Amino acid sequence: MTHHDVFNGDADGLCALHQWRLAEPRESVLVTGLKREVNLVERVDAKRGDSVCVFDVSLATNRAAVVALLERGVSVRYFDHHFAGEPISHAAFEPHIDTSPGVCSGILVDRHLGGSRRVWAVVAAFGDSLPHAARELAASLQLAEGQLDALRNLGDALAYNAYGDCDEDVVIGPAATYRTLSRHADPFAFMRDEPVFARIRDARLDDLERARGVAPHAISPGGAVYTLPDAAWSRRVRGALANELAHGHPARAHAVLTPAPGGGFVASVRAPLDAPSGADRFCRSFATGGGRAAAAGINRLPADDVPAFVDRFRQAWP
Repeated sequence: MTHHDVFNGDADGLCALHQWRLAEPRESVLVTGLKREVNLVERVDAKRGDSVCVFDVSLATNRAAVVALLERGVSVRYFDHHFAGEPISHAAFEPHIDTSPGVCSGILVDRHLGGSRRVWAVVAAFGDSLPHAARELAASLQLAEGQLDALRNLGDALAYNAYGDCDEDVVIGPAATYRTLSRHADPFAFMRDEPVFARIRDARLDDLERARGVAPHAISPGGAVYTLPDAAWSRRVRGALANELAHGHPARAHAVLTPAPGGGFVASVRAPLDAPSGADRFCRSFATGGGRAAAAGINRLPADDVPAFVDRFRQAWP
């Protein structure tokens, strides 16, 4: 029997899986991808009697692939907080799904494990731009001065490194990131002993500095849209910039567009932090959109649709 671990390559997916495997060690086949590579379950090559754990990818997007696995005798456990669509009822399917705005997949794993690996759930929450949830979780831990800030920096770094259109865009690919993380039960040891952490942290700070010099493409009282240039740094930083803008202007929605390979744009959308809902609904109104209530995106927005995108964005957050 073979086990497969499927996970989004961002901070939440990485930390959700890492918590689970620290608590339940097991050899597995890793199936992952960058932030926008969400059709991951269809990549699982499993046969009858195998098992699959999925972390932090939408069930709505992967529903057909999950059903196909179940129908050929594969058991599936699923942790996620994105829009789920129609539920699945099957004896071999174990869902842990909560789409509430203040929840991430790492928090769902933390609940299931009874907090036994909670420090990594704190990293996941910070990385998923849920600082209040992260601090609430951290209150039960005995952290020394400065350690909470360090966990936030780690979450931000892991989240940043998941953005890009190919592995060449990022500092280190998600599978390699997980294998490096998996050597450390202690996040502070990871940050101290693994040189890749400093590389990711420094690249994020450099990219944000460049992005801060870009003026908004469109701005209104309710929201702002930014268009970044066609460059690897802008593809890496689009999520980090969207999060920074959201925290800097909590009453405003934000969208960051970057040119996509082959034409059009990729969009990262953040609902106002003061009212963190509607981002998933807005993005799902476009053909390749999805995400969660507070933060969502569109994988390919045709260039001709950008004016309509801006108009609908203004209507969604007037």
